[in-house]
Amino acid sequence: MTDQTPTAPEPSLEDLVGSWLTVPDVAERLGIPLSGVRRLIEERELLSARIGERRVVAVPEQFLLETVYPYLRGTFTVLTDGGMNDEEILTWLFTPDETLRVPGTPVDNLAAGFKTEVRRRAMEQAF
Repeated sequence: MTDQTPTAPEPSLEDLVGSWLTVPDVAERLGIPLSGVRRLIEERELLSARIGERRVVAVPEQFLLETVYPYLRGTFTVLTDGGMNDEEILTWLFTPDETLRVPGTPVDNLAAGFKTEVRRRAMEQAF
């Protein structure tokens, strides 16, 4: 008889990210029209996901931090080139990793200024 300890279910992307902003909220925060936010998403300056019961398009709030935003596009590119889709990229960016320089997630490390370290890890993860 084997010991089958139940494992905790993986947290949903919505729970991993925690704080989300809808497209109108992003537009208000950035002071741009809704079409501008949609363009940022289309051009992969920002990534979004459909969340909640109504499946609204939303962006992780942490992406709008001045210390994170400039590093997103290049990081998205590295992970996309490695074969990850948007949901996998978001999951990777918001999954805690104790081996990073700053305790927390890859996004926390981008906010702390460790862009090169995060992208190096992204390349290792992707390839």
